[in-house]
Amino acid sequence: MTWSEMWPELNTAGLDTLYMVWWSTVYAVLAGLPLGVLLVLTDRGGQLQNIVVNKTVGAVVNIGRSLPFIILIVALIPFSRFVVGTSIGPTAAVVALAIGATPFFARLVETAIREVDGGLVEAVQSMGGGTWTIVFKVLLPQALPSLIAGLTTTIITLISYSAMAGAVGGGGLGNLAIVNGYQRSDDRLMLVTVVLLVVVVTIVQFIGDVVVRIIGRRTGTVPAGSSWLRRRGPRKPIAELAPRPAAEVAPGDGPTASARAGTG
Repeated sequence: MTWSEMWPELNTAGLDTLYMVWWSTVYAVLAGLPLGVLLVLTDRGGQLQNIVVNKTVGAVVNIGRSLPFIILIVALIPFSRFVVGTSIGPTAAVVALAIGATPFFARLVETAIREVDGGLVEAVQSMGGGTWTIVFKVLLPQALPSLIAGLTTTIITLISYSAMAGAVGGGGLGNLAIVNGYQRSDDRLMLVTVVLLVVVVTIVQFIGDVVVRIIGRRTGTVPAGSSWLRRRGPRKPIAELAPRPAAEVAPGDGPTASARAGTG
């Protein structure tokens, strides 16, 4: 395949990948965010404590996370055909991508919300705040940087999932690399496809880090383990921070000077 033939194929495949990742991310967020919040609220000590519901939802999320995506997408072929009328192409792949990413994002949401200071929740409760006030005024705003970081991780995971979807006719860059690159022994096309995927992942990670940094500075919170996002002021030399020996204290320093001023 020549370069003039390659670029139209790459352009179409790239747009298909963006289409799959965008819509699967939207559906994963719409389903995963409530699931993550529900896991926190129904846990022991939560505002809606219900162990049966918590364990049931947790089991469903764990099962969804434990299934390899390549197996999941094959198992969901009949369901995808029922939902969108076809089992191949980017639209069909969105169904499996969204279902595969939802439990993954739900656990990230749960982890982010659990990092919120419990003292803030208790303060809102003491002022008569209800469950929804706690969720929308405390938990989600305080956990927003961690939620954005989790969303970034989910998008990057979906990019890799979309590449695997190409193995079963999902379209996108993965399908292009497998069908036109690997099966036709076109190493140059495979290399370009890999480079494009790396570039896309790098851009997504960079944008996610920048957004987390901006929101973290505004709210005064950063995700756990992301101390590099905190703004650090200039450090004083250790010599300035250490206390000076008594012999080095100037005659006019300290309470002794004040005492002399009072007796003079």
